[in-house]
Amino acid sequence: MPLPAELSKPVRMTAKETAFNQVQSWIIDGTLRPGEKLNDMEIAKALGVSRTPVRESLQLLETQGFVKMYPGKATQVTEIDPDAINDLLPPLAVLQALSAELAIPHLTDEVISRLTETNERFGQAIWGGDELSAIRIDEEFHQIIVEAAGNPYISSIVGNLQAHVRRQFYHDAIVLREQSYKEHTDIIHAMKDGDAEKVTGIMTKNWLTAIEELRALRG
Repeated sequence: MPLPAELSKPVRMTAKETAFNQVQSWIIDGTLRPGEKLNDMEIAKALGVSRTPVRESLQLLETQGFVKMYPGKATQVTEIDPDAINDLLPPLAVLQALSAELAIPHLTDEVISRLTETNERFGQAIWGGDELSAIRIDEEFHQIIVEAAGNPYISSIVGNLQAHVRRQFYHDAIVLREQSYKEHTDIIHAMKDGDAEKVTGIMTKNWLTAIEELRALRG
């Protein structure tokens, strides 16, 4: 189970949070491969923490579907089901659309500016063929809206769904298109206009288009 030797140490985080975030990141980006057995001692050593927070983080990762624990035997990274994207994106689309609607009364010039700047960076990544940056910036764009909505329950659920979507991307299950940049622009305009119905429709389409494109690619 080879792990990176040099890691940046996050500040103001508990050992459990540090372990959870890092192991989840390794699973998402493929550092820890599907089906791979995890050694809590190796992980603890790599992170500079004790085994207890690592074990606690693995338990949480199991509840979120990233690992499977076999008591007394082993803990393994879960396999990736490409078809799971059909279950991930519809609820994410609904929650993102609801977030955009809830965020409208709380819009500020600062939020609009952040959305516009983030979308421009997203467009540059798309046009430059930098898909890895594009998926990260796309997530950043939508997270700004979720935060503006101010609903911690939506934020928590979206965070978990988004992590699985990001993992699917790393395994070539999602492709971002230039159309997403245009839809982001329309979302910003609809939110500025206070048009909840319009922003809900655009946001839903923005997320569900990926399913249609995958079906087309797979024939």
